[in-house]
Amino acid sequence: MKFTVESGQEEDGRWLAEVLELPGVMVYAATRQEALAKAQALALRVLAERLEHGEMLAEPINILFAAA
Repeated sequence: MKFTVESGQEEDGRWLAEVLELPGVMVYAATRQEALAKAQALALRVLAERLEHGEMLAEPINILFAAA
């Protein structure tokens, strides 16, 4: 699985990061690096929830995050 993390700085100085392939996975942080890390962590939590609830196949997966 490959996930694209898009980031940008808001007018108020906060950084926003969003995982495009996972609707709703969006975070704010003080720095770009923090926003990217938080977005990746949230994406992993969402994937874990999906596995636990049988929404994804429980097979070995490779995950790659790419910043856009």
